[in-house]
Amino acid sequence: MKKNTVVAIQCTKTSRSKIIVLVLMPILLGIVALTVGRYPVSLADIWQAFTGFFGSENNLSDTVRTVIFDIRIPRIIAAILIGMALSVSGAAFQGTFKNPLVSPDILGVSAGAGFGATLAIVYSWGSLGIAISAFAFGLLAVWLTYFIGNLIKNSGEITLILVLGGILVGTVFTSLVSLIKCVADPYEKLPAITYWLMGSLNSTQMKDVYMVIPPMVVGLIPLLLLRWKLNLLAFGDEEAQSMGVNTDRLRLVVIICATLLTASAVSISGMIGWVGLVIPHFARAITGPNYQSLLPVSMAVGGSFLLIVDTVARTLLAMEIPLGILTSLIGAPFFIYLLSHSRRGWK
Repeated sequence: MKKNTVVAIQCTKTSRSKIIVLVLMPILLGIVALTVGRYPVSLADIWQAFTGFFGSENNLSDTVRTVIFDIRIPRIIAAILIGMALSVSGAAFQGTFKNPLVSPDILGVSAGAGFGATLAIVYSWGSLGIAISAFAFGLLAVWLTYFIGNLIKNSGEITLILVLGGILVGTVFTSLVSLIKCVADPYEKLPAITYWLMGSLNSTQMKDVYMVIPPMVVGLIPLLLLRWKLNLLAFGDEEAQSMGVNTDRLRLVVIICATLLTASAVSISGMIGWVGLVIPHFARAITGPNYQSLLPVSMAVGGSFLLIVDTVARTLLAMEIPLGILTSLIGAPFFIYLLSHSRRGWK
């Protein structure tokens, strides 16, 4: 009862206006990102483009329309969706495993998706084939982790077994990726594989966005509906079970949904680290550990963060910087700062 009271007090202390601002932030940043790039676009051009999209007459050039609708909007939407997916899955995994150092690739999903993408690149399956292959092998990696867990489930704590199984599966798929890189064409395939593994939204199109929206929605809705039950896992399995929660089933649902989100994100963006590890900590510093507000805030902050990083990646230098490099450079020192200055979320 005391723990429930603490969570309730922390939730009431969270400013509603602050949460509203955070939720609106990806939209505001998206408008700013539309104007930024090698081809500058004004707010007036954006207004004309959208009014023209709904039938109003304007004298906007085809070049500006192409930049807005075919290049920047798909990329902005993808960055927001991927940031949201990785952040929510990271927060869900950290709550499920009761470990602040857990990230979305804990069950080997990122390594599996990376192998699927490298396989598709070697056989020239195209962008759609890369996304489908990465998604399929990401889910396969999680299935293998669960299969290993079921084989030795009587040997110890199921959570620890799943983590160890994920490390094992991830190591195998990482080794397979290295093997493919060794035999790939060093002049064409190898650079494409290396660039994809560093993460990028350079070639994102609306068809890619349409492809990942359904699995992301399927993975996100159950997590949002069950987020209050994630609070109970923090109190321990016995207390959660005494309140009528089937902890094993809840963990299974959370893991499946979070994996679906992660696999969907990795399938179009490549390997982007640190987002699912750092952003949930930042959200806890704002809202506390209550998942009722933690998951929505993680979504908003994650989408905003990756959109900012992607905008910097395509505008900072003459050549585009891979997202994985920037998220690591920003995320590592920021994570150290959070660990040393904000322990509120895990107390």
